[in-house]
Amino acid sequence: MEKIRLTQYSHGAGCGCKISPKILDTILQSAKPALHNKNLIVGNASKDDAAVYDIGSGRGVISTTDFFMPIVDDAFKFGKIASANAISDVYAMGGTPLMAIAILGWPINTVPIEAAHQVMEGAREICAEIGIPLAGGHSIDCPEPVFGLAVTGMLDLKYLKRNDTASENCLLYLTKPVGVGILTTAEKKGILKKEHEGLAADNMMKLNSVGAKLAQIDGITAMTDVTGFGLLGHLKEMCEGSKLHATVYFNKIKLVAELDDYIAQKAIPGGTHRNWDSYGDAIGPLTDKQHDILCDPQTSGGLLIAVTPEAKDEVEALFKKEGLSDHIEPIGLLGKLKPGEPLISIK
Repeated sequence: MEKIRLTQYSHGAGCGCKISPKILDTILQSAKPALHNKNLIVGNASKDDAAVYDIGSGRGVISTTDFFMPIVDDAFKFGKIASANAISDVYAMGGTPLMAIAILGWPINTVPIEAAHQVMEGAREICAEIGIPLAGGHSIDCPEPVFGLAVTGMLDLKYLKRNDTASENCLLYLTKPVGVGILTTAEKKGILKKEHEGLAADNMMKLNSVGAKLAQIDGITAMTDVTGFGLLGHLKEMCEGSKLHATVYFNKIKLVAELDDYIAQKAIPGGTHRNWDSYGDAIGPLTDKQHDILCDPQTSGGLLIAVTPEAKDEVEALFKKEGLSDHIEPIGLLGKLKPGEPLISIK
């Protein structure tokens, strides 16, 4: 098959093509009251990562979907990244994936169908890695390549982790570095340094399977994954839902690579500015560099976790065991929200 650059066929890239939080709120507004179902434990009201339905006997079903346009040129890696990203929502709720079905849109008259086959092969590899079937799906002829999964998971409801249940004095941890939006934009602009080739893809293809183990630690009061709204956007949802203030220690945040040169060359995804327009009024003063990194849309980003001080040692021990030693230092702290204070302050 002739080598193609998938990203040239898409106007967006990965989770950076998500509709901004502000516009999404407008779309989801409804004059009709939500249909009440006593078994629906987590729905759209809390802006969480997935829906959770109580099926009795202390068990719950998790349902989620995620899809986007290519963020890398390699079709096989695109399939892996999109799949890891979709499955991450199940882990963010503390569950275990059960099965997945594919969502494929393909410009069949523009991009070789062999590339679509490679996308599917990447998805199958990720599903095989965690032992779940890619059980079916749906495809359409589409102007731009689009791929993702709808994923079903299971969990013991006693281990359910939400994004709006954090408590005061919790430490904040993040399980992956940030900055993949900047790196992939630099690659699309043709300015990516050779030593940084593959870094973003490797980061995005890593599964957040540690979430299912973290969920069994009582001292983890909230958990979510960081994707298209950037670190600040997903932290804002956590703070808003929990009615807390967050202090972020910028220098403690791990970056996927040195980003200064790319920022200087304006390798900033459009989603960064859309994100800031949506929630900037909830953020305290910050520098331009902090803005560009903390609002950077992440694709298949890490888990953002609120941990009580008492559970700190247990969480850090699990991080070491799971190969996450680079992330055992907290990146922030949750506290009481004072009147007139921004939801998030940067230090």
